[in-house]
Amino acid sequence: MTRVSEHLVEITPEVLLKAYACGIFPMAENADDPSLYWVDPERRGTIPLGDFHVSRRLARTVRSNRFEIHIDRDFDAVIDACAAPAKGRRKTWINQRIRNLYGELFRRGHCHTVEAWRDGKLAGGLYGISLGGAFFGESMFHFERDASKVALVHLVARLKAGGFKMLDAQFITDHLASFGAVEVEREDYHRLLKEAIESEADFYCLPVESAIAGGVVLQSLIHTS
Repeated sequence: MTRVSEHLVEITPEVLLKAYACGIFPMAENADDPSLYWVDPERRGTIPLGDFHVSRRLARTVRSNRFEIHIDRDFDAVIDACAAPAKGRRKTWINQRIRNLYGELFRRGHCHTVEAWRDGKLAGGLYGISLGGAFFGESMFHFERDASKVALVHLVARLKAGGFKMLDAQFITDHLASFGAVEVEREDYHRLLKEAIESEADFYCLPVESAIAGGVVLQSLIHTS
C-alpha cells in the first residue's frame, strides 16, 4: 500500500473527488489525529455487481423486511456510528476532517448513506461516494445482526438498477469476500475505474424511502447460495 503525504496539496471536496477519480482516497491514523494521508493500494478490493452473492439465510432476512431501508436520511448518525468503537475495532480512522469533507460531499450529492432502521431506531448501514458510474464504499456498521448486510444488499440492487459499473470496497475482508468481493491489481483497477467514471449512472433511480420490498430487491440479484 502506498501512502502519500497530505502536505502535497490542500484537501478540499473538489480535490477529494479528483483523488477518487485517480484511484486514491484519504485516511487518518486515528480519530484524534488531525492529519490525513492518501492511500493507493497495490491491490484493490471490488465487489462485481454482476456476481454479487447473497446467502440463503441472509436472503430470508432481506425478504422478511425486518429492516426499513432509507437513503440519505441521517448522514451524521451514520458517520457517528461508523466512527464509534466496535467489537474488533477499538479505534477509528474517521477524524473531524473526514467528517467535514464527507459531510460537504453529502450536501453536494456525491456522498450517500444506505440506512437500515427498525422500530424507529437506526440499526445499521453504510456510506460511500458516487462519481459517474462508480460507487466507493467507505464504511459500514451495525447495532443489530445483519443490519449492515441488508443495507449492502439494497445498495447493490440500487447500483445495478442505476447503471453503475463498479463498487469499490478498498480492502478485502472475509466478510466482503462472502459477498463475492475480489482483489484486482492496481493497473486493472485503474482501467475499470476509468470506464466506470466516464459512464452515466443514477443513484436515485429507485425510491429513497422504504418503498422497495426485500423480495423485489432480491429478484435483481442473481446469485444466492
